[in-house]
Amino acid sequence: MAIEDIPRTIWWEDGKVRLIDQSRLPLVGDILECDNHGGVCWAIKGMAVRGAPALGVAAALAIAAWAVNESIDIDDHGAFFAGLEEVVETVISTRPTAVNLAWGAQRMRRLAYDQSDMPLPELRELLLQEALAMISQDEEINRVLGENGAELINPESRILTHCNAGSLATAFFGTALGVIFTAHEQGKIEHVWVDETRPVMQGARLTSWELMMAGIPCALITDNMAAWVMQQGGVDAVIVGADHIAANGDTANKIGTYGLAVLAHEHGIPFYVAAPSSTVNLTISTGAEMVIEQRSEEEVTGVSWAAVFETTDPAEIRAFEALTSKGPHEFSLTRGHKLMVARKGGAFQLDGWARIAPLNVPVYNPAFDITPSKYITAIITERGVARPDYETSLGLMGMGSGALHEVLID
Repeated sequence: MAIEDIPRTIWWEDGKVRLIDQSRLPLVGDILECDNHGGVCWAIKGMAVRGAPALGVAAALAIAAWAVNESIDIDDHGAFFAGLEEVVETVISTRPTAVNLAWGAQRMRRLAYDQSDMPLPELRELLLQEALAMISQDEEINRVLGENGAELINPESRILTHCNAGSLATAFFGTALGVIFTAHEQGKIEHVWVDETRPVMQGARLTSWELMMAGIPCALITDNMAAWVMQQGGVDAVIVGADHIAANGDTANKIGTYGLAVLAHEHGIPFYVAAPSSTVNLTISTGAEMVIEQRSEEEVTGVSWAAVFETTDPAEIRAFEALTSKGPHEFSLTRGHKLMVARKGGAFQLDGWARIAPLNVPVYNPAFDITPSKYITAIITERGVARPDYETSLGLMGMGSGALHEVLID
């Protein structure tokens, strides 16, 4: 088992965007195919693809799919750029907190305008090649980031991580888990604690799966166990990813991150944020300026699940074959419960949602919280490791410096 065994997250093949449907992992490994930007946007909204770096790549591929497949009948530059503006706006609006999503879309937009005199067939190909380059660049960035972060990890470390900032959150390799993967290869990781990360369970479903595939010792815990594990002396460092970092170092990440940072501070445990420099947004001063995405109440009032099963009982086989003879069968259930069965090769797939909360209970479901920079020990990027004060260190990164001033690098 090794990191190289983890599959790629998102790629371009045969004129289509292909991506792992992460909403069904780890028990169902479906590959989605999207030949238009709307399909990619649907995948982003439904969290079939998620994670800041992966969203940047997804944005670029959505625009490439539009350029190559949907704009093919447009032969006027004015109409092409009008369409491009609409697509960019649509892509960015799918998940407003994730700054990498906007970064990927705007990078493609800038390239198009920089080459606005180019014949449209050549411009379409240029946009596709730019999106493909971003896939390669993302992996390169993540591997360098992993090396930078591994320098902060002591031998025999026990790490706690939240949500999923692994290979599945990127084109390949990961940010926070990229640090852990690299440190593990250096013999520094004794154990990893994995927060389940309610309500979508990215830690339980994705991070634990990646760590097990990479052969790294780990244990899954519920989110509210983290404080106890820290108090018992079981954590040497906390490493998380980021979806948005302000100029002062305030960081938006999956809901629950802020609480972990406060707990780590209370217990004297280093709290590291690992993210590519593209996640740093120097145009906003603090986290108060970030837009926090509100998600569906169903994520909180119930649990979703997916599984592929086989049965050898003839009666059961006949029953399921009858239900699915005309395609997927959706059951009519009370109390909002959902259940659908479909054929999956020689087996059957069940997708369900079961209510666990009272009907009509009010729900507040922010997808992210903001960790004040005072609780962050360091921010790990591919350009170096930034430490307070972040307005200075991140400012130097944002100006494109190949390395930070030596006093700002650990």
